[in-house]
Amino acid sequence: MPKTSLSTSPLSFRGSARYSLGVEEELIAVDPRTLMPCGGTERLLARAGLAPEHVTGEVTDGVLELRTPVCDEAGEAVGILAGLRGELAEITPLVGAGVHPLARFSDVALRGGERYELIGSTLRSLMRQTAHCGVHVHVGMPDGETAVRAANGMRGWIPLLQALGANSPYWYGQDSGLASARSVICNSLPRSGIPRAFADYADYAATVEELRALGECPDDSYLWWDLRPHPRLGTLEIRALDAQSSVEDLVALVALIHCLAVHEASSPARRVPGPEALRELSFRATRDGLDARLLLNGSLRPVREVAHHAVGIAGAYAADLGCWDELMLVHRLLERGNGAARQRRNAALGGPAEMLRELVQETVSTVTEPMEVAAAAG
Repeated sequence: MPKTSLSTSPLSFRGSARYSLGVEEELIAVDPRTLMPCGGTERLLARAGLAPEHVTGEVTDGVLELRTPVCDEAGEAVGILAGLRGELAEITPLVGAGVHPLARFSDVALRGGERYELIGSTLRSLMRQTAHCGVHVHVGMPDGETAVRAANGMRGWIPLLQALGANSPYWYGQDSGLASARSVICNSLPRSGIPRAFADYADYAATVEELRALGECPDDSYLWWDLRPHPRLGTLEIRALDAQSSVEDLVALVALIHCLAVHEASSPARRVPGPEALRELSFRATRDGLDARLLLNGSLRPVREVAHHAVGIAGAYAADLGCWDELMLVHRLLERGNGAARQRRNAALGGPAEMLRELVQETVSTVTEPMEVAAAAG
């Protein structure tokens, strides 16, 4: 267990000169014959020969994390991820989903190393049920105060993002009745869910220090909230999305998050629902996905209506952020359904095995020029 000591020194927030963008996505490597999780992270990384700043391993063996450098636009970031998917697909098939839909209970191996050993020993069976995979979107913030103001405002958008990004309805081969089983797993962990609003950056830093002093959270990277300031990168990190199979869905969601984060950072602080209401709305979003009803101007409205409202707000920033066409792909996501809806549709047509084949095919059928897709969407 790491030694801890109380300190009143706040975390130093690095700060970004612009509202830059970075994206990390976690994908599951699968056996080419069975399409079941295959493990072997070290072997796969050695075969791929990609730099660790682009592709690395995760706590669960067989989960690969793809990373972008600092980018300016959603299309640029997701284009890089699409290229990395293409390179990895030459080595192994991949599944882009919140959880592998047919993986067996507890068929999980954790990787070694000080960080992962601490996670495994403190979370115990919670990390050994099934691998869970998400998308983490980083938006550059000029300073800690702006990051906290943006985080406080983005808390109100988390249920919508969870509904749009839900992509894990099947769990251990069964329809879970949820749109995002991954969210249930994540919410079973400590330091998870939607955090409270912080008074200012000092309040956030003091909270991190209070948790660190308890001995199982050595630093702020052990905060698994749905969003958090990231002082070392100078960003606000939004962590609410399931991993995505469709690159079109991914670029649409990244563009929406980028615009909304800039909106919250550059607007006066606003009141969002209280923590109890946000927790309730978050559950409904992860349970019902695109069929959920969420708050809009004080009343419960269908997700699609809330999403159109969000796109309207985001559109004011899209041109400056170079993501207008990508943002418009949110409409396509609403029309054809999110990942959870497509998994269920494919399972109804061809059974679980066919659903899994379609999921793998969609993950590796990368689009390297999202702007061309957006233009085709018309």
